[in-house]
Amino acid sequence: MTKADIVKIVYGRLGGLSKKQSAEVVELVFDTMKETLGRGERIKVSGFGNFVLRDKKPRQGRNPQTGSPITITARRVLSFKASQLLKNALNPSVRVESGDGSVQAPSDSLDGAATKTSFE
Repeated sequence: MTKADIVKIVYGRLGGLSKKQSAEVVELVFDTMKETLGRGERIKVSGFGNFVLRDKKPRQGRNPQTGSPITITARRVLSFKASQLLKNALNPSVRVESGDGSVQAPSDSLDGAATKTSFE
């Protein structure tokens, strides 16, 4: 899915906005997320997951072609941890036991697998 696809969905579901306004809304959301993460703050989207920016220290690594040691520079890494609701939606066959021993039925939703992703 691309940003243009998201704009089309927003335009289709929100009847009062033009395509240009829909694109501006989507762009505003992404810009706000970038600015927030750039300040080192986390983003918590209830029912979806958390976006966290972590600082990685420089470390020793190896050039995979030559095997010679190299220093991997310090950098910031964005990671996403899916909420339990999203995990359940992506894995509808997984059953969840609550603390009292009862079993919660799987939710009807999407097929999928990845629930934790790191973006470098």
